[in-house]
Amino acid sequence: MTSQPIATLNLMLVEDDLVFRQDLITSLHAYPDMHVALEASSEGAIAELVQWFEQDNQRSLNLILLSLDLSAANGAKIGLSLCQQINARYPQIPILLLSTIPDSAVLAAALQTQAMGYCQKGTAIGEIVLIIRQIAAGYSHWTQAMRSLAQSLKSNVPNSNVPNSSTASLALPPLTALDVMRRNMRLSGVQQIDDAIAQLNAQLDSANLSVLDQLFLTGRRRELQTARWVVNRLLTSESERFIERLKRSGSLSQTEQSMLERSQPTAQSVKVAMTAIAPVSTPTLYTEISVQTTSADHLRSIQASLFDSTFAKLQGALHNLSDRPLEIDILSSDKKRELLAIVLRQLEETLNDLRFSNLELAYLPEKRSMVLRNLWQAVTTDFFGQYTTLTLGSSPIEQVQQPTIDVVEVLLLDGDVVQANILDKIPAVSDFLAHLLFQTPLLIDNTTYAVGSVEAMARLETVLQNMMIQVANAVMQPLLNRFGDALAIKQTFYDRRLLSTREIERFRNNLSWKYRVDRFFSEPTAIFESRHQLYVLEQQGIVQTSIYAPRNQELADLGGVRLAVTLALEARDAIAPRLQSTVSFVGSGVVYVLTEVIGRGIGLIGRGVIKGIGNALQDTRFSRR
Repeated sequence: MTSQPIATLNLMLVEDDLVFRQDLITSLHAYPDMHVALEASSEGAIAELVQWFEQDNQRSLNLILLSLDLSAANGAKIGLSLCQQINARYPQIPILLLSTIPDSAVLAAALQTQAMGYCQKGTAIGEIVLIIRQIAAGYSHWTQAMRSLAQSLKSNVPNSNVPNSSTASLALPPLTALDVMRRNMRLSGVQQIDDAIAQLNAQLDSANLSVLDQLFLTGRRRELQTARWVVNRLLTSESERFIERLKRSGSLSQTEQSMLERSQPTAQSVKVAMTAIAPVSTPTLYTEISVQTTSADHLRSIQASLFDSTFAKLQGALHNLSDRPLEIDILSSDKKRELLAIVLRQLEETLNDLRFSNLELAYLPEKRSMVLRNLWQAVTTDFFGQYTTLTLGSSPIEQVQQPTIDVVEVLLLDGDVVQANILDKIPAVSDFLAHLLFQTPLLIDNTTYAVGSVEAMARLETVLQNMMIQVANAVMQPLLNRFGDALAIKQTFYDRRLLSTREIERFRNNLSWKYRVDRFFSEPTAIFESRHQLYVLEQQGIVQTSIYAPRNQELADLGGVRLAVTLALEARDAIAPRLQSTVSFVGSGVVYVLTEVIGRGIGLIGRGVIKGIGNALQDTRFSRR
């Protein structure tokens, strides 16, 4: 294993205080992936940026650190204005705002800019580096800003149901009559678009569509989703954007959220209708928990960013685009999205429980199976309902005669089978938990990456999505084995194209065949090639990818047919190059003989024949004369 530095991040620091500027640059130099390529005052920041890119078009900046504590009297206002100017000219460069004292009015205005995050200057340099890595990876960081705003609200709002008008005006921009009209137009338009998308989904679920019709309807749905994003982007007021950021952050309690909403005139509710295709309950991606350490708080911010990104992808298409069947393929689109969202929410709650359980890093691998087993049980109970009962039978009369079955209780009996077939085979679970709970560096392709780095965030998202999909498969496996053809189950959960008994049996047989092929061929091959197969979410649907991981111990434990497969692969790798060289050499010799020997001989014979014919013709002419 090698420990190599991660990709260097080119930074620009905009700060009028020379002492703080030099101290921060010196501190960042201690980290090999941090390089302050530009430093400037507020007056010369734009000119420095222009000169930087004019000298070499290939240059790049990964992030701009912009201080709001500028030397002018209204330094914060100038800093926010400078932030907007930089973003207008260079929108591809993320901006991290810095300030010494978090002023609620300034933070409220900062949230409405295009900056990617905020950090207080008194923060430890280690956490600043983590925040820089997180923002450079494409994830925002407003945890400190949200906490400061929440504390400001708690200190200014009295203990009554009537909000303090001064506090509301300090934190929120006013909602004008134009804003109210824009909001009503937006909600009405989004509702119409959602209705149209629901109709398209119903048409796509039909089994009688041709491939051309499916492509056309899918494109139409994608256009409607884009139109809805544009409507929300253009018609959402600054006040609504600010409230949505506060609510998503989890920094405010329910009382404070309602007080913020009531502080706007005529605004009974500002809930944005952003549900993409199906009415799935949004998991609580930001939990209100007490902060133990600054580092732990930032880890929760990274966790929230990962879960937010994955949940956003759940709103797109969830078709299985791999060549291997999955248990969740039998579910309708709405139920599939609901199940995956429940897995995501329960997994987040599991992480929070582990964070406060005082679990030591050394015992994490031992608890891995228990964590996944408890997660599977929680998702199964939540998805099907703890008290759900089922009566078997193909007709109402038969159902009356059959006893009632507790669905969840029966499904949980298959825990050992699910654990062996699916849960224990989910890769990188211990690394995922250790990275988010204990800041353990992540090993990717024999290179270690620190918490918050671009490579680590991308790998965590891949592992999270695969874990979510595999746990969902584990939830569906016992249902297919025990109640796969039950009438009530088919009506409630299944896709309409898989309702007949023949289609269900074909689906179950395909799954059984997949597990046999995996056990005896695909899995030994993956072990021998030191890789794991993972399922991830892309824009078009669920696709399969692979990651490198040493699996020497698993290779040593192989036996029987599985070992024979690896030996056959090794023999092929050993023989194939030599055999190919031999065949190539023999082939070259055959070509040489055919072209140079036989070909030339045939050519000489042909030339002699033609020459003889020519001579004969010439002799005939002379004889006639």
